[in-house]
Amino acid sequence: MKDWLSKRAHISPDKTAVIVGDKHWSFSELNNQAIELARQLAACGINSKDRVAVLMYNSLDFVRVIYALNKLGAILVPLNTRLITSELNFQLQDVEASLLIYDQQTEELGTKLNLEEKVKITELPDSKAKISLQQQHQKSDIHSIIYTSGTTGNPKGALLTYGNYWSSAMGSLLNLGLYDDDCWLACLPLFHVGGLSILIRSVIYGIPMMLHSSFEPEIINQAIDAGKVSHISLVSNMLLRMLNQRNDRPYPETLRCLLVGGGPVPEDLLRRCAQIKAPVVQTYGLTETTSQVATLAPEEALDKLGSAGKPLFPTELYIADQKGQQVASGTVGEIIVRGPTITQGYFNKPEATATAIQDGWLHTGDLGYLDDEGYLYVVDRLHDLIISGGENIYPAEVEDVLTNHPAVEAAGVVGEADEQWGHVPVAYVKAEAEVEQEELISFCREHLAGYKVPKSIYFVPQLPRNATGKLMRRKLADMTITNN
Repeated sequence: MKDWLSKRAHISPDKTAVIVGDKHWSFSELNNQAIELARQLAACGINSKDRVAVLMYNSLDFVRVIYALNKLGAILVPLNTRLITSELNFQLQDVEASLLIYDQQTEELGTKLNLEEKVKITELPDSKAKISLQQQHQKSDIHSIIYTSGTTGNPKGALLTYGNYWSSAMGSLLNLGLYDDDCWLACLPLFHVGGLSILIRSVIYGIPMMLHSSFEPEIINQAIDAGKVSHISLVSNMLLRMLNQRNDRPYPETLRCLLVGGGPVPEDLLRRCAQIKAPVVQTYGLTETTSQVATLAPEEALDKLGSAGKPLFPTELYIADQKGQQVASGTVGEIIVRGPTITQGYFNKPEATATAIQDGWLHTGDLGYLDDEGYLYVVDRLHDLIISGGENIYPAEVEDVLTNHPAVEAAGVVGEADEQWGHVPVAYVKAEAEVEQEELISFCREHLAGYKVPKSIYFVPQLPRNATGKLMRRKLADMTITNN
């Protein structure tokens, strides 16, 4: 396939490609900027297949870097700006990076990292030399290596190809449609597959991406109210903060899709959106599937509350038991996925690849079920499942009940070792009003089976979340507990 940005710049050179604040770049301007930066990177010795790590916040420069690497045939390795030095050093060593690029905001961290070849984006050497640009990409060529969040053990670098991204863009297009006035707001970080996918789709579709450097609910709401945003991708905590900031004031009709992923969305939040007719579309995806696996069609958003929809057009999935056998509808099991968006595997991890991908099917480690009509409902992470006295407890279900209490802003639930039951559920709660532990436990008893009720509730000032706002349950035990 032809280089996407070159093709788009030829087809619609004057259409807006990227909006950052009051700056607008057309596809032609973005293409020229990428070529200029490609020359500078080539002067640093970057060649085709080299792995280039990028430690940057959302910006026009980050966009330029991504497409400059495409033009050199180099491989993008976006790094999470919220990681600490040891975590970043592990990834740089693991991926055998040829170069690290950082920006003004990450300079202090970037200069400390253990890689000899590193440079600040504003200090790349000038170069007017002619270079050989990559005009074509094979579907099997590696576009980027994105590290998983590392729920268990060290993170692994998922190999994502040009074909993966193309299939993901086409699957989303067939589900959500495409209109002349579409504009996708990106406030997810570009180092995350959700943010990066928006950028790539915008070029393939020929629509503008409105890029925000960070997530600020008031600023995001203002951008949507201005009437230029048709789509936005979020996780449920971000959506909650946006609704709270505007006191559930309805959104303009120009906003056609609030795409919400990153785990099950609390039913109470979905009902709040339904009351103000906010166009929430729940989706399910992961790094290894190049973003979306299944997405609820917009016209079904109110009829299938809580569902992540049906698999996108190129994707297949089924639900399996612990032996890998397909289960009946309504039965919870592991979500198994196959299709052209699936990663080739993990960089330099043949054993992990063989475990995760068997006969072309990706074992996601996520739990869910299909209803009689084939709609997917995501329940929880397999590794987060709590088994208490032989009974399965899904943390997301308990968290959903807790956040329905008017005094609770957010909650996280994990298993705690117990001599009698093996494990019991305990909750970490961020309260927004005075409330006692006993009141919350009594509230849970009204809505949950006895074995699902948290045995203890710990009050914390904040819950640990990753860069996209997704709850990191594995870090809950490290939280500072306050008294309520």
